[in-house]
Amino acid sequence: MKLILKILVTAILVVILAEILPGITTSSYVTAIIVAVILGLLNLIVRPILVLLTLPVTIITLGLFLLVINAFIILVADGLVGGFEVDGFWWALIFSVCLSILQSILDSITD
Repeated sequence: MKLILKILVTAILVVILAEILPGITTSSYVTAIIVAVILGLLNLIVRPILVLLTLPVTIITLGLFLLVINAFIILVADGLVGGFEVDGFWWALIFSVCLSILQSILDSITD
């Protein structure tokens, strides 16, 4: 039940951020749910591999390279989901930071 709630909250945040940020677009609410599921799967499978491969760079940059990894995952989701469009790396980075902040705020409220 908690997983479904987290996916729905992420989908709602994707829709809200797509309305606020001009470089992000979603075609429908179903697309936002698909984006939330894809982001969850990419964060579960791909992110640990990327973090491990880029560990030296992440250590040198004091963890700031993780923002680049998050933006890359957003761009991969853009390539996988048809109705979700991101207009470049910087929009993916802004979207990633905003989504992470809002998710952490809502997670602290729901817990």
